[in-house]
Amino acid sequence: MTLLDYPGKIAATIFLAGCNFRCGFCHNPDLVQQKEDKNYITVKEVLDFLIKRRGLLEAVCISGGEPLLNQDLPDFFKKIKALGYLIKLDTNGSNFAVLNDIINNKLVDYIAMDIKCSLDKYPEITRIKFNLNNITESIKLIRQSGLPHEFRTTILPKYHNNLEIEKICQLIPQAEAYYLQNFRNKTTFDSDFNKELVFSEQELLELKAIADQWVKKCAIRF
Repeated sequence: MTLLDYPGKIAATIFLAGCNFRCGFCHNPDLVQQKEDKNYITVKEVLDFLIKRRGLLEAVCISGGEPLLNQDLPDFFKKIKALGYLIKLDTNGSNFAVLNDIINNKLVDYIAMDIKCSLDKYPEITRIKFNLNNITESIKLIRQSGLPHEFRTTILPKYHNNLEIEKICQLIPQAEAYYLQNFRNKTTFDSDFNKELVFSEQELLELKAIADQWVKKCAIRF
């Protein structure tokens, strides 16, 4: 259960395994690669849980990993919606086609998209090659959807500075909500990042001041 993941709602969060990105600083390394020996929760177990908690919970947050890699996600969403729940989706925006399908079929009520960095840094940070147009098209789609949404960036000194934050904000000018999330160097996909520095509170406030010039609302998540 979470009071934080879906703004203003009491929600349950479901983490889906598998991600197409290989960001070294990812703090959910166990969710990046699907493992055969993992004890995954079945769809039936999830739905049984949600049936028992109708009236207590209002929403379900679908996170990852990258949820849009799951081909049966639309069907899963339909089953959750049939129980009367709102759905929030966390996505990295790399799978525009599936995101477009889910939005057009009204299967999602809130979207949070991670923007890793400026477009030119994506290959370095994600460690994969993909069509970067998917990022800009997903941003455009989300902003034009009419759905409540937010954009967010996990930031660390190795990759992000004043200019980088400005470049990111240029992708989302006048965004309704943009969050700067301070990197945590405890458990990471690449163990080398356990030694990476994190921003101080003062440094975060300085980066926020830059973002404030571009978006309607910027906040810091520690």
